Amino acid sequence: MNRLALAVPLAIFAALAAILAINLLAPNPRGTSPMIGKQVPQFNLPPLIEGQENLSTADFGHGKTVVLNVFASWCTPCRAEHKLLMALKARGVTIYAIDYKDKPEKARAFLAELGNPFAKIGADEDGRAFIEWGLRGVPESFVVNGEGRIVAHVQGPLDPEILEEEILPALGLD
Repeated sequence: MNRLALAVPLAIFAALAAILAINLLAPNPRGTSPMIGKQVPQFNLPPLIEGQENLSTADFGHGKTVVLNVFASWCTPCRAEHKLLMALKARGVTIYAIDYKDKPEKARAFLAELGNPFAKIGADEDGRAFIEWGLRGVPESFVVNGEGRIVAHVQGPLDPEILEEEILPALGLD
């Protein structure tokens, strides 16, 4: 009887833990982010690159649609999507970035190697902005319209299909 009394709560706990893990780790299906339609959260990050200004809420909502990308130098998928960010920059898209829990010198080396598509980069060394933006991991990308409202959110790396089907339409580009 004692084993059964212990086994039932453990089984319930294990099932709940599994459900929670699946929901936290699995990316949302396309277009289902709870951030879509919300205003950019309040945040203010110091610059990754000396001489630049802070990246903050104030950078959004001035009549121009922009992309925000969250990356880290230690993130392999971030490296894979980087060429697509460079292509967006080449098309004249303004891209801001949050460098998540990274060593600044490693992030700067990452950008020196692959190129810097970002107009501004905020260093989120403590992960506070990560929480404010409702992020689950890196990379993640947002399209923010000219009113400062999030109109697209991609969890995980960008690929050509996502770029064509989600990012470019949200930016008003073909």
